[in-house]
Amino acid sequence: MINKIAGFVFFLVSGCATILAQQSDNSPFSRFGIGEMTDGNFMHSRLMGGLGASYLDGYHINIVNPASLATLNATAFDVGVFGKYTQLSDSRNTSSFWSGNLDYISLAFPLRNPINEIYDGIKKNYKFAMAVTLKPHSNVSYNVALADSTGVSGPFTRNYVGTGGSYKLMWSSAARWKNLSAGINLGFLLGNLKYDNNVIFPSSGFAYSDYYSSNYNMRGFLWSAGLIYSDILNKKEIEKNRITPAKRISAGFYLNNSTSFSTNYNINHRLEQRLPGGLVNVDTIRIVQDISGRGQLPLEWGTGVTYYSGEKVAWGINVSSALWSTYYNEASGEVKGSLRNSFRYSAGGYYRPDYKSYDSFFDRLYYRYGLYYEEDSRTVKDQPLSSMGVTLGFGMPFVYQRKISHINTGLVAGKRGLQTDVSEYFVKILFGVTFNDDEWFLKRKYN
Repeated sequence: MINKIAGFVFFLVSGCATILAQQSDNSPFSRFGIGEMTDGNFMHSRLMGGLGASYLDGYHINIVNPASLATLNATAFDVGVFGKYTQLSDSRNTSSFWSGNLDYISLAFPLRNPINEIYDGIKKNYKFAMAVTLKPHSNVSYNVALADSTGVSGPFTRNYVGTGGSYKLMWSSAARWKNLSAGINLGFLLGNLKYDNNVIFPSSGFAYSDYYSSNYNMRGFLWSAGLIYSDILNKKEIEKNRITPAKRISAGFYLNNSTSFSTNYNINHRLEQRLPGGLVNVDTIRIVQDISGRGQLPLEWGTGVTYYSGEKVAWGINVSSALWSTYYNEASGEVKGSLRNSFRYSAGGYYRPDYKSYDSFFDRLYYRYGLYYEEDSRTVKDQPLSSMGVTLGFGMPFVYQRKISHINTGLVAGKRGLQTDVSEYFVKILFGVTFNDDEWFLKRKYN
């Protein structure tokens, strides 16, 4: 087990370098706040619309509501990647591009192996679990150019560029007593965001191009907590016939704290004049470094219910909200009230024809589906930035080192900017692998 932990640490460090060097998207909406917020759901849940508040699975990781970790039956090592095709358009222009990156790395494990209960012949009412996760928290990535001109200086280009983002490293723990589970996420938020606003004149003239750049580091402490209650609805039927599939329900609620963060930002403002012969005349207007600032991220909450019919069917609904109206950031000049509260409504589930099938691989698959509607914290010309999308995918069990593990793949397709002049059509291809191992903390009877 020590070798497995060491291997995970190495993979975590490698993943950190990959996430920090993530490939750029091009979304002008990421100019506001701390950028585009990433989805906290892992691939199996994301392909069901996002059921993280209430969904339970003994072999997959769910850190949206950390209470779900207490239901794990085996160690799970989960890695997710994505590729995204985006078409951005307004009334006159259309631009399309591809992007993608590593989405998360996570390791979770029960602190007491369920197989020990079978060895001892004693079923206990409590369970404990733990997880470590590295994933992006937000992403700033846009590059917008606008051709302009004046009667005095002639044509020039306005160029707006944003890069960077934030990421989080989290430790999670959960406990379960009978039907009630509780969990907590603790973590660090780190990031670097850079914004460039440039006015560029042709090099053939003698005009000064204007380059204004600001960047800041951010850091803070994160915590969230959640509860999930689950129960079997047909206990009497199961008592009469032990092979009757259990009909279960789980209801959950989670709360992410209103996080305060500190910043350290810099400003660089200069003029550049390009002269014949390749010479450049630079005039520095302003340089300010190491300015300390403060900010606050919003309180978030989510709740949902999921129904399960044996191993064949599951479906659920989730509602979540973030109070972005309380957000402020001294480094970017954003004050409380500059953003609005966001809401997200999602529904989805899976269908699995026969998980015990020996002769049909397709009968053992999870056929996942979902849809969502979201009202963003940002506005365009006083119109809310709303979006909607559908999710479709598969969960494919496979044998790795004589253990059942899972591949989750599919897509999310939708539109953002339903009522605004700038709209974004996108297709996001998702791919996640979960390796399961049931030998951690196993108490062996014979050596």
